[in-house]
Amino acid sequence: MFFLFSKIGLMTFGGGIAGLPILKSELVDKKHWIDEDELANFFAIGQCTPGIIAVNTATFIGYKRKGALGGFVATFGLIFPSFVLVSIVASVLSNFMHLQIISYAFAGIRVFVCALVLNVIINMFKNSVRNIFSFVVFAVTFILNAFFSVSPVILVLSCAVAGVTYGVVRGARE
Repeated sequence: MFFLFSKIGLMTFGGGIAGLPILKSELVDKKHWIDEDELANFFAIGQCTPGIIAVNTATFIGYKRKGALGGFVATFGLIFPSFVLVSIVASVLSNFMHLQIISYAFAGIRVFVCALVLNVIINMFKNSVRNIFSFVVFAVTFILNAFFSVSPVILVLSCAVAGVTYGVVRGARE
């Protein structure tokens, strides 16, 4: 588990959201440790809890697999490569930040990360928005967050209440 999460941590550029495609590829598609719905749930909870999204998600997945020790090992594995690389880069990069080629490299990396995030968004949309109710929740949430800067915590809690209400009403009708 340590080595798998170290690999994920080593390949995750651009923060937690950018790491979602790698988490999906490694943990859902290759290892089958969790399914896409579980990953989406862990990721959503990771966004709502204090801390770094990718670290929180790794902790939840590790805990699900092997309890508290698994949570620790997955978390440590995920952050270890970053710790080592940031220490090395910080000691060297300050000498080269003035070079234009470094700015170009970072601009290219940002575009790459945007493409990864867009791919994840499209896949999550396809897997999550399955009916009119979920589309309305998606649209309202997007509008409230994008145009009115409503807190993500409030939105997640509201969406959870809406989902429970929808499920109870739907279950009562059936």
